Amino acid sequence: MRLPVSLSGTAVHPVTGLLPAWMDPNVFLRDPSVSPWLLLVVCAFLFIETGLLVGFFLPGDSLLFTAGLLVATGTVNLSIAVLAGAAFAAAFAGDQTGYLIGHKAGPAVFNKPQSRLFRQEYVERAHTFFQRYGRRSVILARFVPIVRTFIPVVAGVARMQHRTFIAFNAVGALAWGIGVTLLGFWLGQYEWIGRNIDLIFILIVLISVAPIGVELLKARRTGTAAD
Repeated sequence: MRLPVSLSGTAVHPVTGLLPAWMDPNVFLRDPSVSPWLLLVVCAFLFIETGLLVGFFLPGDSLLFTAGLLVATGTVNLSIAVLAGAAFAAAFAGDQTGYLIGHKAGPAVFNKPQSRLFRQEYVERAHTFFQRYGRRSVILARFVPIVRTFIPVVAGVARMQHRTFIAFNAVGALAWGIGVTLLGFWLGQYEWIGRNIDLIFILIVLISVAPIGVELLKARRTGTAAD
């Protein structure tokens, strides 16, 4: 059974969670003043993840999916059209920025010292991905964590034709930025999802931070082995 949805893209009837109020996203996210800030945070995270090398650890997939889910259940007072459009714009602008960084700086942009977060392995993974899929990698990498951060820069370093990159970037931003958001919105209309949004919210957070923990653990083990 689906929850009734208004023309603005939000559920008509509020849903209640099973967790205490201080853990329930319905409590603090339903405030209308929170919605603009949430939209800004989503856009900022998407831009940083796709446009700046420092954002490779951000969980863009989970963020898009969760945002769409929260809009569908009425937890966030936002139009799905506004959210999806903003996600597309942020994802597109992020990749464009990454491309320009790679195009201007050249290979030197990757000459960074090894650290607990930045590893040359990430660059090599993105370079291999780009060599394998060519122009299509700009679209496909959107759905591959870490790789999606480095692919635009690699494309810029490789001097991929700018007009071609713009076209593939637009398709990738559409498929990822809008597609994943609408997937969360679609699933969020089902009653079971809406009634357990608090538990699902926490589960998504745990899934989102798990890869970061794994990468940090791998980096720690590598550092220990080197010592």
